[in-house]
Amino acid sequence: MATITRPLSSAERAAELNVITRKQRSLWQDAMYRLFRNKAAIAGLIVIALAATMAILAPVIAPYSPTDYFTNNGKAAPTLAEPFWGDPKYYDPTHVFGTDAIGRDILSRLIWGARVSMLVGFVPVAIIFVVGVSIGMAAGFYGGWTDQILMRLTDVIYAFPDLLFLIIIMATVRNTDIGNIMGGLILMFTAIAIVNWVGMARLVRGQVLSLKEKEFIEAARSIGVPDRRIMIRHLLPNSLAPVIVAVAFGIPSAMLAEATLGFLGIGIRPPTATWGVMINEGFQVFSTTPWPAILPAVFIAIVMLAFTFVGDGLRDALDPRMKI
Repeated sequence: MATITRPLSSAERAAELNVITRKQRSLWQDAMYRLFRNKAAIAGLIVIALAATMAILAPVIAPYSPTDYFTNNGKAAPTLAEPFWGDPKYYDPTHVFGTDAIGRDILSRLIWGARVSMLVGFVPVAIIFVVGVSIGMAAGFYGGWTDQILMRLTDVIYAFPDLLFLIIIMATVRNTDIGNIMGGLILMFTAIAIVNWVGMARLVRGQVLSLKEKEFIEAARSIGVPDRRIMIRHLLPNSLAPVIVAVAFGIPSAMLAEATLGFLGIGIRPPTATWGVMINEGFQVFSTTPWPAILPAVFIAIVMLAFTFVGDGLRDALDPRMKI
């Protein structure tokens, strides 16, 4: 008996065409498509782009130098707080966010502080990526004694609490020649990378162990492809999805570490403006003038939340189980 098929409705035809179109996209194209459909991730990307622009253009858009003193104004309150704060003699329209305890313009220091925060977010994570991926790839691919030695090294470092280990490194080396380079910025990069590369190495090792026995790797070995080429051209691209997500979440962690060290007084050396140092300096007068500590804390929270949104979006976009 012949089967009678009914014509497809417009909605069914559109769904079928959509499936065909989606199948034509590569994994990364499909991930980007889903990422840009995530409104929270887009909002996070916009905030990150604004923060990066502010950091790059700090000499142009900052109204004053971050180290200029305006002693005639004292501790001026933010102009925006004038309707709520009280005595108008403490306001100065030339300082939109007010001045700190020693008369420096807070808005200028926030703009310049974005430079350090963004650098501390990206540079150590780039180092962590290179070191962690290299060690994890070698340990997972070669196995045996190579795996044992490298993984025992990671276990030793992993045994230390992250924040405590970071504080010990900064406090010990801060007063040496290395600690004086660029006001302690190089030491900050190195310390954060030393403490956090182990997580990346363990993640990559796990990915490589699950991939190196796959058919496409065996096929590459059978035709004589060198180990280095297998790792770079086959294993690394297929391991990148969770690595990218880890990098996205590692950036705000590094920024928070810098802010924590700055608050404890063992971060970047003054008078370099960083958000963590500003919180430390503002906290000393918090009971009478809270805005020098609150404003940089708000900036840190906004940027970290933006990176978290992007990280969540990347995790959903790169997870094949989330594909619709």
